[in-house]
Amino acid sequence: MGPNIETFIGCDGTYEESRIVLFGAPFDSTTSFRPGARFGSSAMRHESFGLETYSPYQDKDLTDYAVFDSGDLELCFGSAEMALADIENRAAEILSDGKLPLLMGGEHLVTLGAVRAVAKHFPNLHIIHFDAHADLRNDYLGAELSHACVIRRCHDLLGDGRIHQFCIRSGDREEFQFAKKHTNFHPFGFDGLEELINQLVKYQAPVYLTIDLDCLDPSLFPGTGTPEAGGVTFPQLLDAIFMVCRTNVVAADVNELAPMLDTSGVSTATACKVLRELLLALQNQ
Repeated sequence: MGPNIETFIGCDGTYEESRIVLFGAPFDSTTSFRPGARFGSSAMRHESFGLETYSPYQDKDLTDYAVFDSGDLELCFGSAEMALADIENRAAEILSDGKLPLLMGGEHLVTLGAVRAVAKHFPNLHIIHFDAHADLRNDYLGAELSHACVIRRCHDLLGDGRIHQFCIRSGDREEFQFAKKHTNFHPFGFDGLEELINQLVKYQAPVYLTIDLDCLDPSLFPGTGTPEAGGVTFPQLLDAIFMVCRTNVVAADVNELAPMLDTSGVSTATACKVLRELLLALQNQ
């Protein structure tokens, strides 16, 4: 992998020296409402230079660490399975070199490609899922590979007891019924997260953190394909990220920014700040 021409701010380390490797998955072909998430990763890189590399929340600076940004994958928009295979291969390559893959979406289906690779590498993997939507449909209009089905497909891989969902405030009745039986389900906010983290830390379980940015309230983050009223605040999300990064996070992603849906640029700026704070919080490990 060669260096990317435009990197996320502060992420210009070499591949060899970096423990965390960014890569983008500009894919939104199964988006069910408003498209545009395929442009999220490139927008985050470009707009990140409106940020400082320093975080006053954590008293850390990205320039103090080596992070490699490998750029966006070139994905087949006509085939979800081909796109997922390319994402899985890139995540597997990063993991095989003892590094942590951090995926920039893209719609939420891209998570499945990374999870496929990570679950093979860490068979006892747990997923922590922040989202407005349950994403537990078995299919969406007949398609089993859809951003509306991504956590259900992850459940197919991991089974009961290893998927932990927070902030969920949207889904059909069957999804909520499925969640109550098969996932560790915490709708509307982060209640129960601290207790979960304490357990995962105790057993040193490997964790995949997936952040669908529409977990944020749309008054703060309107630039997403399926906004849902009633979301969490930015400080609440940061606190939750910091808490999760106390665990053994082995991979992560940030997804569902659709930059053109918020012409003010506020949503992109927010996504950049979430990614900066996640990158720095992962340095605790």
